[in-house]
Amino acid sequence: MKKIIKHEYIAPWEKAFDSVLTPLDDFIHRQTTSGILLMLCAVLAIYIANSPWSEAYHHILAIPFTIGIPGFQLSKTLHHWINDGLMAIFFFVIGLELKREILVGELANIKLAMLPIIAAVGGMLVPVLIYISINQEGTALNGWGVPMATDIAFALGALALLGNRIPKNLLTFLIALAIVDDLGAVLVIALFYTETINTIALTVAAILMVVLISCNLGGIRRSSPYIFLGTALWIAMLQSGVHATLAGIFLAFTIPMRPKYNPSSFLSRINEMIEHIKRSYKQDENIVTNDELRSRVRALGDGVLLVQAPAQIMERKMHIPTAYFIIPIFSLANAGIPIDWTSLDNVITHPVSIGITAGLVVGKLIGIAGFSWLAVKLGVTSLPHGLNFKHIVGAALMGGIGFTMSIFIAELGFAHSAEELLMAKTGILLASILAGVSGFIWLFLTADKNREAQPK
Repeated sequence: MKKIIKHEYIAPWEKAFDSVLTPLDDFIHRQTTSGILLMLCAVLAIYIANSPWSEAYHHILAIPFTIGIPGFQLSKTLHHWINDGLMAIFFFVIGLELKREILVGELANIKLAMLPIIAAVGGMLVPVLIYISINQEGTALNGWGVPMATDIAFALGALALLGNRIPKNLLTFLIALAIVDDLGAVLVIALFYTETINTIALTVAAILMVVLISCNLGGIRRSSPYIFLGTALWIAMLQSGVHATLAGIFLAFTIPMRPKYNPSSFLSRINEMIEHIKRSYKQDENIVTNDELRSRVRALGDGVLLVQAPAQIMERKMHIPTAYFIIPIFSLANAGIPIDWTSLDNVITHPVSIGITAGLVVGKLIGIAGFSWLAVKLGVTSLPHGLNFKHIVGAALMGGIGFTMSIFIAELGFAHSAEELLMAKTGILLASILAGVSGFIWLFLTADKNREAQPK
């Protein structure tokens, strides 16, 4: 009888595990999942904040946590660790996305990038003007940056639910728009939501940035030096007075975007490695006892990593923990809004709530769709193939979903005003619901799934 050679080892429970994990893994990678999970966490936070567990909820968020060694310690509440610590990781991923889009993505070609850039500028400027026109003085004015932001996870999740009713490049347009929007929000936080400055800590942060840039220029591609120096940068930024989450952006821009090998040289190198592996394999087929074979295979694995850009490897690794752990945790910690139904009218009609709701829903619509229309009519740019202004209007409505970044800016702007922070969060939630539902309905009714729409 002919001997059957097994080319792979399958553990006793491996097939059963694969049947469970593979669909789950496929589900996790879908764009809708992050938005759905965010929504569930927001609903859960609101429910807890209005339940008998409300006191326990706020007590847990106020629990102090201290890390470090005697003489060098950081002590903050759980709420602050989430907003200053975990969100720095979120900003790190945003920074990696920004760098990729600027260097090799939708924003790399200035001609193609003009439409989402102009749309994003309009989507930031008009909401701010609407908010300021309603809240012209006092502490309420501190919330002017809140309606600027678009929540990319929610917006893309809502768009993805429409499936083939919309062109795929509408998703691309919204991604590029949201990336520029995030950059604008980061600049606003850095320039306008910074309190007192500690020049010594800021100097240390600047020195660390020089070291990180030197690591990039020196060809260091391993993640460990960047993680260590990035942590030190975060601590320095935390002590400087500039919001610590910006350390994530600064760190991301120092991570190398160029791989060690280009694909051509990698193919040549991998062919050589395979020949070495074949010769080693003939000497001893058992990789456990064959040191040379094991060494060759390990070198092959190193080569596979070196043909990929370190920044893209980090972005891929950090995407799932950020989208499915950090942002939901942030939502749970910040979306807990106590609702007093007897005074709900007063909350909804408060100038801060009105300013944010109008800014996100009306301002984003006018800013994104209006600026896009002007840019196309003036010949500055053109609509991508397959898109028309009905699509742009739908994306503009979706852009009014502010949630994550808007709540984050509200926490900064109203850090010393609990009442106005409550009004701001109420406005954000109301606007996000109105924008998401209206955008979905608009695209569902106007998009034609059977034929490709042409620009008009």
